[in-house]
Amino acid sequence: MLKKYSIIIFILLITHPHFGQTRKSMGDFTIERTNDNAIEKMPVVQLEYKIESKLGEGAIWNYKTQELYWVDIEGKKLHIYHPETKQNKTFEVPSRIGTVVPAENNSAIIALEDGIYLIDTTDGKIKLLSDIEADKPENRFNDGKCDPNGNLWVGSMPLKQDKPGASLYKIEPSGKTTKMLGKITISNGIVWTRDAKIMYYIDTPTGNIRAFDFDKNTSTISNERVVVKVPTSLGFPDGMTIDEDDMLWVGLWNGNAVARFNPQSGKLISKIEVPAHNITSCAFGGENLDILYITTASVDMTEEEKRKYPLAGSIFKVIPGVKGVKSTFFGEINKQ
Repeated sequence: MLKKYSIIIFILLITHPHFGQTRKSMGDFTIERTNDNAIEKMPVVQLEYKIESKLGEGAIWNYKTQELYWVDIEGKKLHIYHPETKQNKTFEVPSRIGTVVPAENNSAIIALEDGIYLIDTTDGKIKLLSDIEADKPENRFNDGKCDPNGNLWVGSMPLKQDKPGASLYKIEPSGKTTKMLGKITISNGIVWTRDAKIMYYIDTPTGNIRAFDFDKNTSTISNERVVVKVPTSLGFPDGMTIDEDDMLWVGLWNGNAVARFNPQSGKLISKIEVPAHNITSCAFGGENLDILYITTASVDMTEEEKRKYPLAGSIFKVIPGVKGVKSTFFGEINKQ
């Protein structure tokens, strides 16, 4: 989520370099693929599930059950959506829910305002795993995913979104919690390459996608560097997923689109226009991991934007022509 920023943060953001990307009207919901100056039109985005979520986020595909897990942060709800039946099972939770990752035995790990919990996905009962930041009521947890060793990496953010007073944490299956990064403002997308050697991470107000070397033996990071600078003309980088080619797919808050970036060159490869103003996350799903599911938000919109995007808050899908990879579940080691 990204509210209208203060003047200081705005000045920081507008200093980022712009890419030479031609932008189409928001009424034409096609994929734009950039190849030098050429733009290739791809299949259109489709409405998958109509719902008025406030702040849809945290998309992740459960490849074992063929279901899309996602959350409505401000609605305080965990959703489990089954595309084949079009059924969306909902669990109400006690506070804002930042993210969800499936675990074993009909359970999942979720991040609430006051800590990290395990939730039973049959009856909705929750159990505290880590009370990290329970003493910081000015913060809440936001996005997070599991590393190749099954540890949850999840970050926090100040409710006022006005200062870098948050952190990124690693939560092990035992509940042991370690602070991995500090001075974060809005912790967001996080993914790992297929060979488990690089971790990519977004702190939204910076406009940057950072890379770190990841040591699978110790589940630690080093060698921080910026690999993509997202120009404000595209929007603000939010949730993120990765495809089988290790390219990054990023939801764009205030950007009406999902962008695909090459972290090796830092360049924009393609862009998927979506009929919603705030695009929050995306995840590859389907039996072959060839469908990109996209979450959106209905908050932080002007009256004109609300009229223009009546489906904001819904789930969309597109077949982009590339496949994703299996997400690591909490407590499991990814052997792919």
